[in-house]
Amino acid sequence: MSSFKDLTVYKKGFTLAMEIFEITKNFPKEERYSLIDQIRRCSRSVCANMAEGYRKRQYPAHFVSKISDSDMENSETQVWLDFSLACEYIDKKTYDDKIKKSLEIGKLLNQMINNPEKYK
Repeated sequence: MSSFKDLTVYKKGFTLAMEIFEITKNFPKEERYSLIDQIRRCSRSVCANMAEGYRKRQYPAHFVSKISDSDMENSETQVWLDFSLACEYIDKKTYDDKIKKSLEIGKLLNQMINNPEKYK
């Protein structure tokens, strides 16, 4: 594997972040500096932390730490999706789809955390 962009988990994380970007365009303007910024930031951080960790993969502890940060950001994304549903900014179908994708990303990140030697 030559690039973090080749990782399935990166591709899935990037796609989810872009989907979140699109749905948040329809959120109320008063959420601009709270929910919108937060959910966009953490969903994008999933990929950013993966990229950082991948570049340091020769150091297993650093790699695991950054992928763990990516997993943390993915979990935060789920919380903001919870708020988006509770505030009725997204419907249940959209929520279920995004949560399902986030959970899959979490499983893939945990595989990376548990098997850092596969990424040297």
